[in-house]
Amino acid sequence: MTALSADAVPVSAIVQPQTVRLIPTRHFAPPVLGPLVDSEEEQGLLAELEGLTNRRLKAERGNVPAIRREELVYDRAGQSYVNAAFAHSRAGGNRFNDAARGAWYAGFDVRTALEEVAFHRTRELRYIGHFEDSCRYRALHAAFIGRFHDLRAVKPRPACLDADVAIGYPAGQELAKVLIERESRGLVYPSVRHEGGTCLVAFQPGVVQDVVPGAEWELCWTGSPDWKATTV
Repeated sequence: MTALSADAVPVSAIVQPQTVRLIPTRHFAPPVLGPLVDSEEEQGLLAELEGLTNRRLKAERGNVPAIRREELVYDRAGQSYVNAAFAHSRAGGNRFNDAARGAWYAGFDVRTALEEVAFHRTRELRYIGHFEDSCRYRALHAAFIGRFHDLRAVKPRPACLDADVAIGYPAGQELAKVLIERESRGLVYPSVRHEGGTCLVAFQPGVVQDVVPGAEWELCWTGSPDWKATTV
């Protein structure tokens, strides 16, 4: 695999009315301290308390350096989930975002989305050497229309699509940095974890359209890296 210049990435017009992003169901839970308040005034104080540590709320106030407040979306369905995707990032980042700024990742179908999240969870379980686990995810569907950079036909396979995260992630983050500087909407690419699947990463919050919740899924591991997914 070879490094890929941003100039070598073609652009495609896509119309994808329903992609699938899976997020842990804990993000759908009501505030933990919610049952302790008795009035709207107290609810407001609780929200202020949450805002002191909530990175999404900090980003919406303009207090996250990697994200401009005006980039985020407001007054639309699913806005909190869209903004949270860009405000939060795991240590070390992901394939096409670094630790400073998140991105919206989705599969073109549910199987691809499941394979992607299950890979990461399996990797975590392998670190601790314990394959007894279950977790639940909620599907978020979103539409994407417009011109996106597209890796699906790029040959030979670029380093940013290497299955080894130690190779693929640094290469992907470097490519994404240049594309974002050029105001790319995002990137369509073949799934690394689901052969034949397609993924999309959005670099701009505003391109994530028509967000609606979908099915809830439970992923289970029962003693081995093999996992099973069922709807709840």
